[in-house]
Amino acid sequence: MNTNVEKQAGKPISSEDRMWLESAWAKLQTKMSAECARIGANIPYIPVNGRYEDLGEKDIYWWTNGFWPGMLWQMYQATGDGAYRTAAEQVEERLDTALHGFDGLHHDVGFMWLHSAVADYRLTGNPRSRTRGLHAANILAGRYNPAGQFLRAWNDDPGNNRSGWMIIDCLMNIPLLYWASDETQDPRYRDIAILHTDTVLRTALRGDGSSNHIMIFDPADGSVLENPGGQGFESGSSWSRGQAWALYGMALSHRHTGNQDYLDAAKLIAHYFIANVASTGDLPLADFRAPAEPVVYDTTAAMCAACGLLEIAGAVPEYEQALYVKAALRMLQATEAKFVNWNPEEDGIVGGGSVAYHGGEHEIPIIYGDYFFIEAVLRFLNQDKHLW
Repeated sequence: MNTNVEKQAGKPISSEDRMWLESAWAKLQTKMSAECARIGANIPYIPVNGRYEDLGEKDIYWWTNGFWPGMLWQMYQATGDGAYRTAAEQVEERLDTALHGFDGLHHDVGFMWLHSAVADYRLTGNPRSRTRGLHAANILAGRYNPAGQFLRAWNDDPGNNRSGWMIIDCLMNIPLLYWASDETQDPRYRDIAILHTDTVLRTALRGDGSSNHIMIFDPADGSVLENPGGQGFESGSSWSRGQAWALYGMALSHRHTGNQDYLDAAKLIAHYFIANVASTGDLPLADFRAPAEPVVYDTTAAMCAACGLLEIAGAVPEYEQALYVKAALRMLQATEAKFVNWNPEEDGIVGGGSVAYHGGEHEIPIIYGDYFFIEAVLRFLNQDKHLW
């Protein structure tokens, strides 16, 4: 018997790996305590010269505005430190401007309110937070297109009608609908989530486990029109964070429905993801099907995928778990070694994130990379709160 291996709630890890995780958690507590004191109720996104600006002053509707309160709630429930709760509650109140303003909201209301209001409600029972979460769920459900059976992603730009657009990211927003159905005992929200997920299975996922980022349908009859490259290299390429959204999103839909097809899809995507990072030191490139040069990494894809791999590990039989657990841990450790900034005087934890393949925002700290890093470490240590 190998006595050098522990099992953390079905997660086979070595004692050395556990020591690494405990060290990372200790450093996270130091870093997050300093950031919470410095940032408070501001809303961070990408730091500039080691400091966050308050994105809430610039764009209260921005899709990432829920990740900072999500980090705060994860830290609060793991440490009991009331400073995290106070800051999270203050951000949640600020987001009311977006919730009631409405016009600037897209499908990303899940990202925005699952980790702020719904997290608050789950942890404290705050009835006002429950109302906010249900309000957001109704906004998301209102984006459903019955003809195509999908949730519309973005609103129109001037001269650009996006009424038929669906993007892979939305798989991570629909847990808001599952929560709303559970909370109200009304199946309509769940039905929309399931129909959307089935459309993704049918149209956006490829047979090898890769995924399109964007699917454009005829909004009148639901027929597929095209699949542009979106934030990846080109149409038909493989934007790595899109793969991570699909991996974790399908695993989450399995959690909420028990549908084996969703778990099988998550596993197929996971195997594709693991195979692709194997040749790049467990650090995903921004697109798995792009030219060899320039080399552009995206650690946010790694952090999200790691959480998805742990979600799969919790859903499969014992002797399947190691594949997913070890792959998740390798990505966390590779990212920490190359890109994590533990300096408590500087904002941002996980560097190496890329917003999209094209454009200048490459290999930088991005707030959602930090959120998923915290979630993954806490999941390994059985100290996380399920916020999806």
